[in-house]
Amino acid sequence: MSAPTVATGRTLVVEALSAGYGDTQVLWDVTLRIDPGEIVALIGSNCAGKSTLLGAISGVVKTWSGSVCYGDQTLTGLEPDRIVRAGVLQVPQGRRLFGSLTVEENLRMGAYLRTDRDVEPDLERILGLLPRLRERYDYLAGRLSGGEQQQVAIARALMGRPQLLLIDEMSLGLAPVLVDSLIALLEQIHQTGVSILIVEQDVQTALEVSSRAYVLETGRITLSGPSAELLDDPQVKKAYLGV
Repeated sequence: MSAPTVATGRTLVVEALSAGYGDTQVLWDVTLRIDPGEIVALIGSNCAGKSTLLGAISGVVKTWSGSVCYGDQTLTGLEPDRIVRAGVLQVPQGRRLFGSLTVEENLRMGAYLRTDRDVEPDLERILGLLPRLRERYDYLAGRLSGGEQQQVAIARALMGRPQLLLIDEMSLGLAPVLVDSLIALLEQIHQTGVSILIVEQDVQTALEVSSRAYVLETGRITLSGPSAELLDDPQVKKAYLGV
């Protein structure tokens, strides 16, 4: 994985984070970091707590203890809109588009928290990255294919000008050829200096696209290191790669 042209943003540090829903604890003392310009993967089985961790970082899941800091700014306890304004944006699992709105309208919704209203240059830049969306600009999002909808979800987040992008299960339900095109898109985004935390059940893909990775099992980080090393790790091979 090549380094970005210009690394922007700040270091995200999650320290001893515990979180859950109601009385049910899902995460226990999770610690991780993402430096500016990195692509970091978070891998694990179903129900390991991966989506909960992204939700805790982005403010949609209440943290029980521990902290989330982005540079010198504490994100713990902030409302999601303030975390977005800090430059941390999430592409949620399942895309969560406005199906009755057009592609253009969905993209413009991604800029709704921006203090400036000069969104046209960003629209042109993003459509340059995703020419298929230019062709589908006036289509209702709900009528697009799964791969096209995932492109819209990523593009909508980019309209918020993220410094750190959290992407949850990007490849879920998509054919391998579509996944390959989305990985190429991530690499293009990364080259602009955006840091990325990618959550994936497709462990092979996640480790190939990232420089470092964390393994989350039953709410705890059980393994971490350079992605190339984890690809060769016997535990990872047995548990996730079927080797």
